[in-house]
Amino acid sequence: MRKQIAAANWKMNLTLSQGEQLLKDIQSKPHTLGANQLAIFAVPFPYLPMAQQQLAGKQNVFIAAQNCYSKKSGAYTGEVSVEMLQSLGISYVVLGHSERREYFQESNQFLAEKINICLEYNIHPIFCCGEPLSIREANTQNAFVAKQLEESLYHLSAEQLKQVVIAYEPIWAIGTGKTATSAQAQEMHAFIREQLTAKYGAATANEITILYGGSVKAANAGEIFGQPDVDGGLVGGASLIADEFVAIINALKNN
Repeated sequence: MRKQIAAANWKMNLTLSQGEQLLKDIQSKPHTLGANQLAIFAVPFPYLPMAQQQLAGKQNVFIAAQNCYSKKSGAYTGEVSVEMLQSLGISYVVLGHSERREYFQESNQFLAEKINICLEYNIHPIFCCGEPLSIREANTQNAFVAKQLEESLYHLSAEQLKQVVIAYEPIWAIGTGKTATSAQAQEMHAFIREQLTAKYGAATANEITILYGGSVKAANAGEIFGQPDVDGGLVGGASLIADEFVAIINALKNN
C-alpha cells in the first residue's frame, strides 16, 4: 500500500512566531491521518527545532528540510549537511525543487549526489521533477522528465528507490494559479510509474509514492488526489493557510 502524503513546503516564508501559530492552528482543526497517510512539513532551516517540538508525538507527522548539501561536512559556508539534519531527527528532505534548479542551477547529477548522501543517513528524499512551460508547449515533457529520473535516480537499487518520494511539479503551474488538470496530472504520474516499472519492475514501481505539486489547494485537491497514480501533493502557498492545508490533508486517499 503506497503512502498518501500531504507535504507542506513553506519555502522562504513566515517569521518564527507566525510559523508557530500556523502549526498550532493546523493542530486545532479537525483532521485525521489514516495508517497509510502522512503529513510532512518542509519548513525553513531555522524553524526545524521549533517544528519538531510543536509536532512531537503526533502520529504520521514528520518534519522535512527544504534542501541539503551533497557533502558530509567541510568548508561550505552557509550550507547544511544531512548529518546535521539527522542530529535533529529530521526524516525527509526536499531535493531538486524547480526553484533550486532554476535559481541555483542544480543539475540532475548534483541531485544524484544529494540523494546518495540522504540515503546513507536514512533520510528520505522528496525528489522533485517536472517540466517548464516551453517543454510542455513543445509536447516533449515525457522525455524531459524521463531524463531527470534517469540521471538522478536510476543508479539506485530497488530497495534504495523505495526510500524515495517523487514529486511531479509542472513548473508552469507553480505559484501561477494555473493547475494541471487532473487528467494531465494522472497522465504524467502514470508515465513516471511506467518508467519506474521498465527499470525496476511493477512491484517496486507500485510502492513508490508520487506527489503532485503545482497550485494544489483545497478546492482541487480531492479531484487531483482521486487519480489512481496521484498519491498526494507537495503544497506551496496553500500550506501557509491552516484551513486550506487541513482540507488538503483530509482529501488524501485512504487506500
